[in-house]
Amino acid sequence: MKVLMVLTSHNLLGDTGKPTGFWLEEFTAPYYVFKDAGAEITVASPKGGQPPIDPKSDEPGNQTESMARFKDDVVTQKVLANTIKLADVQASHYDTVFYPGGHGPMWDLVNDKKSIALIEDFYNAGKPVAAVCHAPAVFQKVTFEGHPIVQGKRVTGFTNSEEEAVGLTKVVPFLVEDELKRLGGRFEKGADWGIFTIVDGKLITGQNPASSGPAARELIKLMQAA
Repeated sequence: MKVLMVLTSHNLLGDTGKPTGFWLEEFTAPYYVFKDAGAEITVASPKGGQPPIDPKSDEPGNQTESMARFKDDVVTQKVLANTIKLADVQASHYDTVFYPGGHGPMWDLVNDKKSIALIEDFYNAGKPVAAVCHAPAVFQKVTFEGHPIVQGKRVTGFTNSEEEAVGLTKVVPFLVEDELKRLGGRFEKGADWGIFTIVDGKLITGQNPASSGPAARELIKLMQAA
């Protein structure tokens, strides 16, 4: 099983001057789910190299088991420091793609033509596509058979109330929940910060950081059932 993980290269939080990037748990939790399942993992980002980690995601209150494992894992640290450029990636080389969130993807991956084409290539080939937290935003411009990829699909992502709780409603370019609904997605949500994942056909979405590992497990199940 060959898994592609796509991370953001964007490191500025709107006009605030504050740093952002990807949410560390949303990389480490799925990464180890895939690794422990024996998958071959490739990590890519628009600019390649070390993608920006949202410093908030590494604060003491946000530490998790997978993050602790990552900090003792020199091999995976090296993988993260040397992500390949998205431009050099082809969907045909992988069985599935997984997008971790954090606020970064809302600025770069949403509009990244290569990312959009890549998701379409995976989906058109009947390969599962997964995104968690803010990363379902990357589906904004992705189409399938002439319609938004999420149209008519059950989906989830970072909720309006969760965005409100972190105080960034006015900072983000759009709200994930509102946008998925606007695109015709059948948006569902669990409790704020609780685990909530949805599998609808070949589309897998997770609501928040806590849902990233569970979403990866759902993806493995889907792959094994294929």
